[in-house]
Amino acid sequence: MMNKELLPIQERIEKLRAEIEEARYAYHVLDKNLMDEGVLDSLKNELFQLEQTYPQFITPDSPTQRVGGKALDKFVKVIHDYPMISLYDAFSEEDMLAWEERNRSFFKKPLSDDYYVELKLDGLAISLKFEAGLLVQGATRGDGQVGEDVTANVRTITSIPLRLRCPSEDALASIGFGASDIKDLYNFINHKVIEIRGEAIITKKNLADINRRYAQEGRPLLANARNAVAGSIRQLDPQVTAERKLDFYTYDLLFPGLTRGELVRWRHQADQLARLLGFKTIQQNKLCHGLSEVFVYYRQIEKIRESLSFEVDGIVVKYDDLKLWEALGVVGKAPRYMMAYKFSAEQTTTRLLDVQWQVGRTGVLTPTAILKPVKVGGVTISRATLHNFDEIKRLSVKIGDTVIIERAGDVIPKIVGVLPKLRSGDERPIVPPKYCPFCGSIIQKVAGEVAYRCPNPDCYAVALRRLRHWASQEAAGWNGFGPKIIEQLFKNGLIKDIADFYDLTVDQLKILPGLGNKSANNLITEIHRKKTLFLDRLIYGLGIRQVGQETAATIANFLAHRLANTSRKASPEEIFAVGRAITTEEWQTLSDIGPKVAEALFNWFHDDYNYDLLRRLGRQGVTAVWEKKLASQTLSGKTFVLTGRLNSLTRAQAEARIKQAGGQVSSQVSRQTDYLVVGADPGSKLVKAKNLGIKIINEAELLALLS
Repeated sequence: MMNKELLPIQERIEKLRAEIEEARYAYHVLDKNLMDEGVLDSLKNELFQLEQTYPQFITPDSPTQRVGGKALDKFVKVIHDYPMISLYDAFSEEDMLAWEERNRSFFKKPLSDDYYVELKLDGLAISLKFEAGLLVQGATRGDGQVGEDVTANVRTITSIPLRLRCPSEDALASIGFGASDIKDLYNFINHKVIEIRGEAIITKKNLADINRRYAQEGRPLLANARNAVAGSIRQLDPQVTAERKLDFYTYDLLFPGLTRGELVRWRHQADQLARLLGFKTIQQNKLCHGLSEVFVYYRQIEKIRESLSFEVDGIVVKYDDLKLWEALGVVGKAPRYMMAYKFSAEQTTTRLLDVQWQVGRTGVLTPTAILKPVKVGGVTISRATLHNFDEIKRLSVKIGDTVIIERAGDVIPKIVGVLPKLRSGDERPIVPPKYCPFCGSIIQKVAGEVAYRCPNPDCYAVALRRLRHWASQEAAGWNGFGPKIIEQLFKNGLIKDIADFYDLTVDQLKILPGLGNKSANNLITEIHRKKTLFLDRLIYGLGIRQVGQETAATIANFLAHRLANTSRKASPEEIFAVGRAITTEEWQTLSDIGPKVAEALFNWFHDDYNYDLLRRLGRQGVTAVWEKKLASQTLSGKTFVLTGRLNSLTRAQAEARIKQAGGQVSSQVSRQTDYLVVGADPGSKLVKAKNLGIKIINEAELLALLS
C-alpha cells in the first residue's frame, strides 16, 4: 500500500510526464512548439531528479528512459509476424499505367482508382510493436522475414512515442470510425498488440551538422542519409544512436488477428489514426483520384524535393481501399497493391564523345565533356564539367569511355566515375591543348596550380568573359546587356575593357543589329543609372583571380575599415591605393583567404594596368559605397533561410553578408531557423515557415539587421 506522503510525489511525476509527452506530440506530430526548449529541458530535469530520488516510480514509458546506459554485446534476431515486403519500381508513366492494367486483368472486375500517394523516404524501414499501449520492441526489416532487435536504439528517437496516445471518441469519430470500431480500437490500444511500421530517417540539416562536427574531430564522415540511418540504428551503444538525432515517419499499421480493411478501412484513414496515436506522418501525402492526378503529384514533388528537409527518391502509390490489399495479394517478392514510382536517377551512365576546352575570364582552361545525351535527375544532359586536368587524371577517363554522370538539384552535371571494363580499345587519352583554342597563344601550365592558362590578356575569350562578368547581375547589375549584345560591342571594337562601357553612346549602340533608338537609349540609361556600386559588387566585378562573391564581400568589409570615412563612399582610385598598401600576410588574416588568394590579391593591386583601369572608372563617375555600420558579429548564432528573388542583393551576396555578420545560412526551413528572408515569388519555404512560427522578414528588414 502506498505511503500517503509519497502520493503528491507520484502525482507530480505523472503530471510532468504528461506535460513532456504533450510537448513531444505537439512538436513532432502537429509541428507546434508549445514551450521554449529551455522550459522543456527544465521539466525533464525535474522529472529525472524526482525519479532518481524515488526510483520506485520509474516506468518504461518515462521520457527519462529513452537512452539506456549500457551498450549491447550483439543484436538478437526477430522473426516478423508479417513479412516486411519490398516493392517493385516504376520509372515512367508508362510503367505505372502498365501496373494498373495488370491489376485490372488480375482482378477481372472493376477496380477503385483511388490511390493514396506517399513520399518514398530514403532511410531504414523499422517495425515497432506496442503491447497494451507500451513500446516493447523495435526491429529492422532485415531480409523481410527476420530482422534485428534494435529496441534500445529506436527508443532514442523522440518522434516515436514510448506509449501510444489514447485518442478521444470524438477524435476517432471525426476520421470515420463508428461506435463499434472505436470500442475495438480501445481494446487494441489498452490490451492487445499493435504493430507500427515506418521509416527511420535523418534530416539533411542533422546529417550536415554531424559531418561538420566529425570533420572537426577527425572522425570518418557519414556517406549519405541512408547509410547514416542504417549505421545509427545498428549501433550497439544507444548513446551513439541518440547523438545522431534520427526521426521517424509511419507508413503502416497492423492489428494482429485482423485482416486488412477489417477495422481500418482506408489507407488515408490509417495515416490519420497514426497521428492520433502519437506518430508523425508525412504532410505531403495525398489522396489522388486516378493516375492522372498521381502524375501531377509526382511532378510537383519532383520540383520541390530539394527544398524538403529530408531525402526522398520517389513516391509510393497505394490503393486507398485496404480490402483490395488482401484481394490483390503478393506476386514474387512484392505486393500488387502498391508501387514505388522512382524519380529520375541522380546518377546514370553514358558515353564520353569528346572534350572541349573553355577559356574563362582569368584565362584558365576548363575541360567540358561532350556526352551522348542522357536523362538524369529529370533533365536531358549532353555536357558535363571535368573541372581540370588533375580531375581527368584522377578519374583516368578517356574519350569514348562509358562514364557515370551525377546531377544533384541545379548543380552542373559532372563525371564522377568510369567503367573501364567496358572499354573496346578504341578509347583515346585526353590531353590539354598546346595552343589557346581562341587566340592561338601557347598555353602555360601554372606552377603550383592545377590550371592551364592562356597568357594573352587580349585573348578574345578572356576579354569577352571579363566584360560579361562586369555587366552581370552580381556585379554592375545591368539589365538588357545579354551575351550577344556584349559580343557585338566587342567584335565591333566599341569596348575592349570594362571602362569602355562608360564611353558608349546611343549612336554607337543603335547601329548594332536588333537595336533601335529606344533600346539603345535604355542601355545607356542603365549604365549611367548604376554608376554607384556596393563595394563588394565592385570587387567581384573586377574579376580578380580566385575571388568569388563571398570572398569579395570579405575583402570589401576589410577595405571599408581601411577606407572608413563619414561619407562611406570611395573612388576606384582610392580603393586601389588602399589595396596596394596591404601585404600578403595581412590578406591572409581574413577568414576565408589563404596563401593563393592572398598572392592573387597582392599581384592584382600591384599591376599598373589595373591601376589605370580603376583610375579611368573613377574619371567616368563610378564610385563604391558600403553600409553605415561595417560588418560585425551582430547576427552571431542566428540562422537564416532565403526564398524568392531579392532586388538590391543577389542570393550569394546576401548569404555572404549574413555570414560576415556572424550568422549562418541554411537551405532548409526547420525549427532551428531564426529568420526566413522573403523576396519576390517565394517558394514553399514560406508556407513551412508560417506553419512553424518562424520570423519572416523582407529584404529591407534584412538590410536593417545587417547595418
